[in-house]
Amino acid sequence: MIFSSSDIMTPMQLKKLSEHKYSSSGTTLLDPLLQPFWNWLVTKLPLWLAPNFMTIMGLIITIVTTLILVYYSPDAQQEPPAWAFILCAVGLFVYQSLDACDGKQARRTGSSSPLGELFDHGCDSISTVFVSLGICIAVKLGAYPNWMFFQCFIAIILFYCAHWQTYITGSLKFGKFDVTECQITIIGAHLISALFGTDIWMTKIPVMNVEIRLVPIVLALCVSLVLCYYHVAALCKGGVGKNGSSVAGTSVLSPSIPIGIVTILAVTIYQKSTESIYEIHPCLYILAFGIVAAKVTNKLVVAHMTKSELDYFDSILIGPGMLFLNQYFNTFINEHIVLWLCLVYSVADLLHYCTIVCNQICNHMDIQLFKITPKVQPPRIPGHSKVQNTSPLRPGGQKLS
Repeated sequence: MIFSSSDIMTPMQLKKLSEHKYSSSGTTLLDPLLQPFWNWLVTKLPLWLAPNFMTIMGLIITIVTTLILVYYSPDAQQEPPAWAFILCAVGLFVYQSLDACDGKQARRTGSSSPLGELFDHGCDSISTVFVSLGICIAVKLGAYPNWMFFQCFIAIILFYCAHWQTYITGSLKFGKFDVTECQITIIGAHLISALFGTDIWMTKIPVMNVEIRLVPIVLALCVSLVLCYYHVAALCKGGVGKNGSSVAGTSVLSPSIPIGIVTILAVTIYQKSTESIYEIHPCLYILAFGIVAAKVTNKLVVAHMTKSELDYFDSILIGPGMLFLNQYFNTFINEHIVLWLCLVYSVADLLHYCTIVCNQICNHMDIQLFKITPKVQPPRIPGHSKVQNTSPLRPGGQKLS
């Protein structure tokens, strides 16, 4: 039932979640360079500060700073004030720092748990939507609605594919140019827009006669093709399950259905709109479908961590379904109103899902989401080797344990 208070995760899923061990491979270019700063920063944090609280605060800061840009430029073609870009750049840096230190804080306080990995990835799936939207506003990409659609959705889909590959192989893989590098690039773009104004991105590159703001699109396309190659290679190689199946013993192609439904709906509604709903309200449109994609991604992460089958359909699809049915019946309700209803419903559905899942995990593992009791480390005895903390940690120090 929609918004039902009943449990979402089964007892078997909770049991497998407790047994889950984080696995990752690969190191990005900038993570080793930023490690000294993150290691220093975490020592300044109070021991009572819960890692999950750090994660959620970073996400809230990213959401608020991006929404300020959306307020000033709802169509991604207006000129927000310089301070809004600086605020967004600072907010993204704070989010990156907190996201990198929460895992270190978890090890430092002895509060690592599988909930940390799930919570971290869940927040990342939401931040991806807002960060990609923010960069589109910074370069006024709303003048090219098709490219803006591509830029935002390729970021959302690539994040999903990273966890799709994890669902297949059981290990999260990082490339040399990954999340940290993208975040630093976007921070730089916000600062450039703050210092020189967004019109600087309309400057054309000599000889090529191409505006600078289209360069990120070309880079995104190139990165997408490379990542697509590796993803297809992983699919062809097969998974770690029986007969090359996923970690849950299901088809390696099964995760394509949920994200495929979201993408097809987004493209179809965009193309069939008689009121140009996307062109007039691009930021609102991307936020609405981004939230839907975020829940789909969250469910994929849960399926991976619990080694369970992935549901193809979800209640959050009712949001896009409102827009689709409205178009089917010749738009008898203003599409702008329906788009707002879609966004509000999708946010409520995502929050409802996350609340129940987090409560179930906390009750099952007898822990609290935003509160910890730091475990005092035993004193080091001379002549004895130091006990190593084996809490899993991904490159960059994020808490994924």
